[in-house]
Amino acid sequence: MNKAKTTLSAHASGMQYNTPIAYLRAFIILLVVAHHAAMPYHIILPQSNASSLSEYLQSIRAISPVIDEQRSDMLSLFASFNDNFFMALLFLLSGLFVWNSLQRKGRFIYFRERLIRLGLPLAVMVILRPLTYYMTYLQTGGNAGLSDFWQQWSLVEWRGGPIWFIELLLVFDIIVVLAAGMKVNMSGLFKTMQPFQPVKFFMLLVLLSAVAYIPISAIFGSFFWLQVGPAQIQINRLFLYAVYFLAGIFFGAYGIERTFLVPNSKLARRWIIWTVAALATFLISVIISISNANEILIGFFYIFSCATISFAFLAIFLRFAQRQRRIFDSFFHNSYGVYVIHYGVVSCLSYALLGAQLPAMAKWSIVFTSALVLCWGAVAVIRRIPGVALVI
Repeated sequence: MNKAKTTLSAHASGMQYNTPIAYLRAFIILLVVAHHAAMPYHIILPQSNASSLSEYLQSIRAISPVIDEQRSDMLSLFASFNDNFFMALLFLLSGLFVWNSLQRKGRFIYFRERLIRLGLPLAVMVILRPLTYYMTYLQTGGNAGLSDFWQQWSLVEWRGGPIWFIELLLVFDIIVVLAAGMKVNMSGLFKTMQPFQPVKFFMLLVLLSAVAYIPISAIFGSFFWLQVGPAQIQINRLFLYAVYFLAGIFFGAYGIERTFLVPNSKLARRWIIWTVAALATFLISVIISISNANEILIGFFYIFSCATISFAFLAIFLRFAQRQRRIFDSFFHNSYGVYVIHYGVVSCLSYALLGAQLPAMAKWSIVFTSALVLCWGAVAVIRRIPGVALVI
């Protein structure tokens, strides 16, 4: 089998996808499920002593719907590692095929398809969100009555959970559609950005990330969330995510096959170096963040770690994920649906294990594995309904 056939796989709709990039996107969604399964056991969370849903949400914000008394340093480190990079990298991957799709379909068709592809899952997530926080209501002493729960729920701000990513991605897509009429020399612009040199592009990404992230963090801090109705965003990361999304668009517009995002590129061949650098920069960022340093220093090491880990995962998947496998293809096709429904499932499973006399790592293993299997299976069945596979 030649390299082109191992790198490209046929999509259900007849389109082809880049196997390393597709598998990396699916892997990040796997990390999202694992991350949310770990959050109830994070050492940063205070003990749950709230007496109402409103009090709980005001104290815990959007970090976790359920808090367990069992905690784990390893799971906390795992969650911190994920938080350093995975959503930024997911925005980069989401931007890779935007420009070519927009040019091929035109602005109207592209916008209509994105509105369906993102808007309908958003509606489902909004509908399922009360179920997620019903577990919170029960943990705070709720009497299991739906009317009392709904009365409390209607008085509080709707916490975001993973819905914010799809909301922000839709906003980014709308901005791209509006800007698509502008005459931009994408190839000329990208030549300036050195698409063939991983280190040079890495340095540029760090520079742009610093401009987008550090000043806002210095003003608002690292944990300020802006809430407008059901929409929520961590305000200091807004422009950082925009930088990564635009980076993905530039790669796609120039032609992925002409950049270092291909097998046997300098990036892929040096995956060990990038992996070691990623682990080192992450540990340094952790040390800096707990040393009471100022926001500027913390912010710099955060964005540096984010870029390094992102490049490491790109290198690893470009090096080792060139051949398609049936089980990986299955999860890739179902991963978007898993993202849409997993949060409520994780919440229910975490609540069900609150009274179990098990260590945090064992609880996390049960919650993560069960949520993954249940969501994967449910989405695989749902996607057999005509038309559903075109949305999720």
